[in-house]
Amino acid sequence: MVDVVVIGAGIMGAAVSRELSKYNLDVVVLDKEHDVSNGTTKANSSIIHAGYDAKEGTLMAKYNVLGSEMFEDLCKEIDAPYKRTGSYVLAFSEGERKHIEALYERGIANGVRELEILEKDEILKREPNINPDVVAALYAGTAAVIGPYEVCIKMLENAAENGVKVELDAEVVKVEKIENGYKTTLKDGRTYESKIVINAAGVYADFINNMVSEKKFKINPRRGEYFLLDKVQGNLTNSVIFQCPNEMGKGILVAQTVHGNLIVGPTAEDIESKDDLGNTLSALEKIKREAVKSIKDINFRDNIRNFSGLRAEADTGDFIIGEAEDAKGFFNIAGTKSPGLSSAPAIGLDVAKMVAEKLEATKKENFKKNRPQIHFMALSPEEKAEVIKKDSRYGRVICRCESITEGEIVDVIHRMVGAKTVDGVKKRCRPGAGRCQGGFCGPRVQEIIARELGRNLNDVVLDKTGAYILTKETKEAK
Repeated sequence: MVDVVVIGAGIMGAAVSRELSKYNLDVVVLDKEHDVSNGTTKANSSIIHAGYDAKEGTLMAKYNVLGSEMFEDLCKEIDAPYKRTGSYVLAFSEGERKHIEALYERGIANGVRELEILEKDEILKREPNINPDVVAALYAGTAAVIGPYEVCIKMLENAAENGVKVELDAEVVKVEKIENGYKTTLKDGRTYESKIVINAAGVYADFINNMVSEKKFKINPRRGEYFLLDKVQGNLTNSVIFQCPNEMGKGILVAQTVHGNLIVGPTAEDIESKDDLGNTLSALEKIKREAVKSIKDINFRDNIRNFSGLRAEADTGDFIIGEAEDAKGFFNIAGTKSPGLSSAPAIGLDVAKMVAEKLEATKKENFKKNRPQIHFMALSPEEKAEVIKKDSRYGRVICRCESITEGEIVDVIHRMVGAKTVDGVKKRCRPGAGRCQGGFCGPRVQEIIARELGRNLNDVVLDKTGAYILTKETKEAK
């Protein structure tokens, strides 16, 4: 029997697992996917919200503000990208001005720092590409952008460095109460017995909770679709630009990503399927129509990728955090729609403390930091020469768009919770994330994965199990 089973290897599972790894506990993370960070964490706006949007007194408000304040230090600790950009909520009428004034008052009540109402001249001075029809804006100086899957991966990497076991292709089909804990059964028949279960299963969190607790809830998937534009569009803004929110969410945003691209979206559509990540022409056309209200000069011909993600909308109206009342030892981290990403470090810290107290666990004396990752193009010429002297693979550029070297690709394959798919490498060090989207480097990445892992080239998949890129040679020798 292990101490803790964590179900879900997204941002929430990663955050709580890393905090648990600071204690003398035996922890296992289970995820149904072929890689970590393959659900909502992979497909979202990548924004760390300041915390003015959530209603006062909610768990959303509490954890958003706490988590936002933690992110900069966290990203430094784990070597993940973070950029403090600030955000604007634009008002285009006096009626919308009243809305942003209400958001300002809510933000002050929530304890958000660096909030102010700006007038038109100051907005256009700071962000000259914003639509000149703007009347006023709420500015939040603590808003930021991150690489969400990079943060998730680095937290799980750090957790694994400190003894946490991460099991992939491990779909949970049953959780049942047993003496002294829980028995978790996987689709392939494997079982884990544990004293504690932490449910961080994203849009499937209701499925997990409702097997063990009579206090049931429902997670409704809400699909959001996006445009990701080339870096030539990234200079249209240095910040996160919102329109006034509505009952379905924060509306269509325009933001520079942490890597310098421009992201535009999302839509908000309630759907039945928890796996429907398709894009629709109607949704993409809606994004185009609404985004130009914020910035008129967006050139969507520079689009390099469309994608969609699912938000976990709980029917409770708030985050569901903590131990189930009627299932002792079973902890939920559920319903964590936006601002879930912003809240993750604070939620992980709190739930880990709850679990540690319940198990009377002691802190480790020698918590290990992440092994540094070389970001070759960020080095000085002298540092690059020294790195190449030690490992010549850093002198071979594989991805021309993002200038990623073979040495970096090999490194992320062999790190803890390392990459074993083409998209897994892309998430960790970005080959294929540029303008050509892997058209040039994709085959080389595939070859490097096969070589480093001792696999047949045909067995290297894009992302999920069964997502084969190659099946056989076009012409086979007879």
